[in-house]
Amino acid sequence: MNTEILRPTSSADFARAAAMIRSGALVAFPTETVYGLSANGLDAAACARIYAAKGRPSDNPLILHIADLSMAYEIAREVPPTAAHLLTAFAPGPLTVILPKAAHIPDIVTGGLATVGVRCPDHDVARKLIRAAGVPIAAPSANTSGRPSPTSAAMVYADMAGRIPLILDGGSCRLGVESAIVDCTEGDIVTILRPGAVTREMIAAELPHIEVRMDAALMAADEAPRAPGMKYTHYAPRAPLTVYVGTGTDVAAALREEILRRTAAGERPAVIASNETLTVLHDIVPAAHTYNCGARGNHSAFASCLYDALRHFDDMPVTSLIAEGTATVGLGTAIMNRLRKASGGDVRLV
Repeated sequence: MNTEILRPTSSADFARAAAMIRSGALVAFPTETVYGLSANGLDAAACARIYAAKGRPSDNPLILHIADLSMAYEIAREVPPTAAHLLTAFAPGPLTVILPKAAHIPDIVTGGLATVGVRCPDHDVARKLIRAAGVPIAAPSANTSGRPSPTSAAMVYADMAGRIPLILDGGSCRLGVESAIVDCTEGDIVTILRPGAVTREMIAAELPHIEVRMDAALMAADEAPRAPGMKYTHYAPRAPLTVYVGTGTDVAAALREEILRRTAAGERPAVIASNETLTVLHDIVPAAHTYNCGARGNHSAFASCLYDALRHFDDMPVTSLIAEGTATVGLGTAIMNRLRKASGGDVRLV
C-alpha cells in the first residue's frame, strides 16, 4: 500500500478524505495534541483496521472524536451534568470525557466496556474532517503501539508508511501530549484517568463542589483498562530511558555523574534536558547527543517537544537515554506521566 501525505487546502481535499473514512479506510489527521489514526467510529470492521495497523491490544479502548458538542448526545446513552459542564468549559480542547455509551457504538471501540471516551479536538483540520465524514471518528494516536506519539506528519509516516493510504498534514501539533481523560460516570466524583493540558487544577476550579481525584493505581494484568494509555507500555524510545527528578542543580550533578560513569563503561548516552542543564553538561556530552527541551520549568515548551525528543535518537548510535524530569504540577503532571511510561518506571529522585 502506498501512503500519501496531503496538506488539505480545499473542500475537495476534505471530501476525498471523508469518503475514504466512510468507505472503511484509515486516515491520519492532526489535532492540537498529537496526530490521530482515524476510522468511522460506527463501523466495527473499520475500527478493527486501526488495531491491526497499530498492533494495538484489542482491550485498549479508542476515543470518539466529534465536531461539536451536539454529537456527544448522539454517541452517549446520557451526558451527566458534570460531563456537560466540562465539555462546555473546555471543548473544543484537549479533554476527553468518559460517558455511558449508546447501544449503537461498536464494542470494539470501547474495548468491551459500557463506556466511551468522547472528545472535540481544537484543530480546524480535525473538525472539518469530522464534519465532512458526518460520523464520529475513532482515533488513537497515529503510531505503532508502544512508540512515542507523533506530533508531525513526518512522524506518522515513519510508523505508518505502507499501513494506511492517507496522512493529512496539518503541521506540528501545538500541545504535544494527548488529551486529559476524565471519568464522569461516578456521580459526585470525577476521576482523571490520564493527565493532560487540561489539568487537575483547571478541572477542580470548574467543579468546586465535586471531588476531583487522580487515578494513580497500577493496573492488574487481567484488568480491562478504563481509558487509553492506562495498562500498556507507551511512548518508548528505542534506547532504554532513565529519568532524573529533583532540583535543577541536583539533577545536573546527578546527570554529570551518570554520564561520566556510562561513558567510562564504553556506553554512548544521549541527554534530553533543559537549556540550563545542558549548559552545565556541555563539556562531557557531544552536542549531537543532546536534545534541548527549552528553559527549565517551561512545561509548555517541554510538552510540545517531548515526543520528538523521545524519537530523536532512534536512528543514532546511542546506547541509552537520560532525561531531566520536571515537577508534577499543572502540565508537568502529564509530562511526568509520559516519561514514567516511556522509561518503564525508571525514574530516580535526586
